[in-house]
Amino acid sequence: MDYDTLDRLLRPGAPREAPRASVTGALEDIACGKRELRAVRHPLGFLCLPLVRDGARGVCVHLFGTGLAADPTADPMHAHSWELRSYVLYGRVGNVPVTVTDGARTPTHRIFEVVSDPSGVDELRPTPRLVHCAPGPATSTGSGETYRLPAGEFHATVVTRGRPAATLVLGRSLPGHTDLSLGPLHGRGHRTVRRLCGAEHTERTVRTALRRIHAEQRE
Repeated sequence: MDYDTLDRLLRPGAPREAPRASVTGALEDIACGKRELRAVRHPLGFLCLPLVRDGARGVCVHLFGTGLAADPTADPMHAHSWELRSYVLYGRVGNVPVTVTDGARTPTHRIFEVVSDPSGVDELRPTPRLVHCAPGPATSTGSGETYRLPAGEFHATVVTRGRPAATLVLGRSLPGHTDLSLGPLHGRGHRTVRRLCGAEHTERTVRTALRRIHAEQRE
């Protein structure tokens, strides 16, 4: 499995089930311990499986509804420095677009720059930029469907409580963009940490995800 292959499989006209079938083998290797990969606990409350790193490009599987609580200091409204395409492996994932207006007379948030360290520490630095944000209507993407998000677009990802979901994510970093988050007007700089799960926890979680993927393939 590689970025270019998945890139082709997520293009319009490709078989709808092809991305799901392509990623299954990689997940099975993790589930049985053949590939030593640890899931990452993301501050926004999901698990990330970083499958491919290829320069500015990467492939991950995001697992929602695993019982992981979000860090209370992590605002769900954020913008990536990379463009992404996300294929829903199972469940349903919602995205809330957020319109951000600079120079508003009544700002609601301050923009924070997110600086990530390879150790897993994310430093959120307050900027002088005050904005008014207005969340729009959520869009919902179901199993076997793909959604796209351009770099720099503020949004929040939402998943219904008690309804697990998983996405196959292709990301490509773009020059000139920075990871950003919305925060309180008078918020201070702080840190969040992306911690690794243990091998047993990772394998058990991936086995559960595989059962759900196989159930989707049978339907």
